Amino acid sequence: MLAAAILWGTTGTAATFAPHAGPLAIGAAAMGIGGLLQALIAWPQLRRDRALLRRHPALIGVGALAVAIYPLAFYAGMHLAGVAVGTVVALASGPIFAAILERAIDRTPLDGRWFAGAGLGIAGTVLLAFGGHSGAAGGGSSALGIGLALLAGLTYAVYTWAARRLMGAGCGSRSAMGAVFGVGGILLLPVLVAASGPFLQDPRDLAVGAYMAIVPMFLGYLAFGAGLRTVPARTATVLTLAEPAVAAVLAWAVVGERLGGLGWAGIALIALSLVVFSLPRARS
Repeated sequence: MLAAAILWGTTGTAATFAPHAGPLAIGAAAMGIGGLLQALIAWPQLRRDRALLRRHPALIGVGALAVAIYPLAFYAGMHLAGVAVGTVVALASGPIFAAILERAIDRTPLDGRWFAGAGLGIAGTVLLAFGGHSGAAGGGSSALGIGLALLAGLTYAVYTWAARRLMGAGCGSRSAMGAVFGVGGILLLPVLVAASGPFLQDPRDLAVGAYMAIVPMFLGYLAFGAGLRTVPARTATVLTLAEPAVAAVLAWAVVGERLGGLGWAGIALIALSLVVFSLPRARS
């Protein structure tokens, strides 16, 4: 899970090297191509688990739709509200939506350690937003950008929950992720075709799009799927709060954004939340 978060944290910095590609193009390329690669590498497992997958078309459909919506909402939210605010709202709302889903549908109780870890992680991401200096590309911290970031947090929680449910039904991690992300990638193909102009005209934009699809999305979600076999969705969404911390450090080191005291305090709180979630549970 932490490896996935580190890879995902590079996407904001990488996107700055493709200024001609809009947020929809970046999102469709990253998750669309990455999702199809997930399905391709999982093809043997998909064939093996096809009988199980056919029993859960609703789960696959809901998860795939969430996969298709997530990158469009996430990158558009960052474009309108700013990278820091958009990332913080999307990632901080993910654990809340995941907890609501699991509590409402699966009747899963939430223990005190989860609340402690989630509270520290969410507080850290809020401090991280106010401690960085990221200008919004589309009119500042607009209500629309915040709303899209919240939608990204919701859809992230939904496809995490759907993939986890498929695994709980007996599907392997690769087949569950391959099914959800493969269908989601197919849904994103029309958007990718419509917005592919910058990638075809500028080799640097094309290289950025290829990196985003292969490294953070493909390799990152391979690690994510492997971790999801044993980590509950509500915990997974909190562990990946390391993503905005990684993004902030890269923005400071590579892009040249200054990170204030509040930002570093936020990174410390996120690290502490990860320590809380890494502590072994007491055995009776």
